[in-house]
Amino acid sequence: MGHPGPRSGFSPPAAGVRSIQAPHRPPCSRSAPEPRNLGAVRRGEVSALSQGSPGDSSRMGGRPSSPLDKRQQQHMRGRVDALLRNFLPCYRGQLAASVLQQVSRELGPQESAGCQLLRSKKLPRVREHRGPLTQLWGHPPQWQPIFCVLRGDGRLEWFSHREEYENGGHPLGSTALTGYTVLTSQREYLRLLDALCPDSSEDHIQGEPAPLLEMPVSCPLFLQHPFRRHLCFSAATGEAQRAWRLALQGGIRLRGTVLQRSQAPAARAFLEAVRLYRQHQGHFGDDDVTLGSDAEVLTAVLMRELLPALRAQTLSVLRGAGRTRAWAWTELLDAVHAAVLAGASAGLRAFQPEKDELLAALERTIRPDVDQMLRLREGVAGRLRASVQGPLESCLRGKVATQLPRVTQTLVSTVEATLAAVQTLLAQGMDRLSRHLRGCPSGLRLREEVYAFGEMPWDPELMQICYREAERSRGRLRRLVVPFGFCGTRNLVFGAQDLAQQLMADAVATFLQLADQCLTTALDCGQAAQQLEKVRGRVLKKFRSDGGSARRRRVRGWLLRIFLPFVLSQLEQSCRAELPALEADVLAAGSPALTIEGVYEDVVRGLLLQRIDWELKKALDAGDVCCALDRCLVAPWDQVGADEETEAQRGTCSRRPGPGAEVQPLCPPPTPRTFPS
Repeated sequence: MGHPGPRSGFSPPAAGVRSIQAPHRPPCSRSAPEPRNLGAVRRGEVSALSQGSPGDSSRMGGRPSSPLDKRQQQHMRGRVDALLRNFLPCYRGQLAASVLQQVSRELGPQESAGCQLLRSKKLPRVREHRGPLTQLWGHPPQWQPIFCVLRGDGRLEWFSHREEYENGGHPLGSTALTGYTVLTSQREYLRLLDALCPDSSEDHIQGEPAPLLEMPVSCPLFLQHPFRRHLCFSAATGEAQRAWRLALQGGIRLRGTVLQRSQAPAARAFLEAVRLYRQHQGHFGDDDVTLGSDAEVLTAVLMRELLPALRAQTLSVLRGAGRTRAWAWTELLDAVHAAVLAGASAGLRAFQPEKDELLAALERTIRPDVDQMLRLREGVAGRLRASVQGPLESCLRGKVATQLPRVTQTLVSTVEATLAAVQTLLAQGMDRLSRHLRGCPSGLRLREEVYAFGEMPWDPELMQICYREAERSRGRLRRLVVPFGFCGTRNLVFGAQDLAQQLMADAVATFLQLADQCLTTALDCGQAAQQLEKVRGRVLKKFRSDGGSARRRRVRGWLLRIFLPFVLSQLEQSCRAELPALEADVLAAGSPALTIEGVYEDVVRGLLLQRIDWELKKALDAGDVCCALDRCLVAPWDQVGADEETEAQRGTCSRRPGPGAEVQPLCPPPTPRTFPS
């Protein structure tokens, strides 16, 4: 690969049958330390995977610098303080509402049915990936060799060479992958750079003595972020480029969906508070701003507010020309982002003790009076419902009625295709184990196959087949939902991919446990294979049950996210006039968990869900989904006693299952797929 030179103008079997469970692999000498907030994920706290500026640097050449002077940094701190002053009261109110919802759910009727599959006890994670790359860095920037490591928590680090990493040295730079996009086309990336400074790119590119990335880069990996410095890497081969791309995409998704995966009251309250905060500012549409940890989400919210002024004030005075100037713009954004993220992280850490006390106090005060509060809420909701129903029906008969069936069908088909790919992959993996048993393999080989089967949910190459199905309809879905102000299709795709990985992990855990229970040393290989066939059938049946329930629940939630903000915006003028007259009744409850605006939105949400459920029932051909299982996948992954080892600590082994027998799929996959032995 030819590397460009320096640039100017840029500143920076018997025995084996019984041991069917995946074997333990000894850790290597240097494991990734658990971040402070990774433990918070296990406790269900909102601050999971939150990374502030002090521990997050994408330094060029190990020399951190900030284009912001002290006055500008003080201004950023003031903007963060103002954001927190306006946001935290909304967050407190949603914490109260979330606790009320949690208590009422606990005291309400309990479904007798539950999930069929066992819960995976492994943390959501990505497979640790490491290897040599080249990176455009330094002052002035040059393509130089580095050694990159993707941690299991979705954090990327790079070192000057492998020995520095193996000896425990400090990285040249590191970054949390939240919000990045991976590009593997140099032409596409250069178009993106040109679009950042469209007013001067054409004229200045012609006169640039040394334009950035002027020479072709083979196997590039560009990490682009809307508010951060871009990271430019290059792999040695196409195979290495693909492996890194899949690994990085997994890390981006893991970091982005940390709040969505949590079902803790605080996490739900935070996301709802962000929606309401932006709604009070006149932004009703949902988008991808909620990807990331709590501090990262607030940072993205404020960065969007700051961006127009930053563009107007600084683009015209940036030094350099064309793409060099565009890259300097990303450096400025990176400095602002770091300052805002540091302030948001500090503010949320300072709020944590108050939040803990508030949640405990709310639990004590709400639980004894929950019945009375629910009766009061229902009385007020009944009166609101009578006044809201007419305008809402009129709203639904317009644009919503036209697009709701299409959006529903697109979402349903996306989830069905994704789960069908998971089921096919799962069946092939189980069939491969059965064939090895029939062939009387050595205990060592069987253990390797069992380990490979157990690692399927974390194998980015295999799971890419499922993830790709979730991506296929993104373009069509975007066209359908943008008229409603929804710009969060990446969030929806990540959710479908998370579901695929979760169900695969649960199914694999279920198969291994059931197989371990039924296999004994008294069985020969043929008998053991017959037992595995029975286990295979049971697991696929459980998978179809859980998959059907998850399909309905996910699509229902996504439809609500798409259409509720639009409906609320349409009713803003006509229905909110009714609220002051009923506010006194709600205030009589004497609890922050009940507000007139909260009751109003509950009423609108309930009426909209009736229409969504009717449309969803048609799309799913009525009774093929067991409604009693709607909540079975609401609980987060079982994170107690989670395995903290990464795949690099466990070693490597064969990962591809062989071709399997035909399986009755949850739905027909778009393209039949088989895998080589």
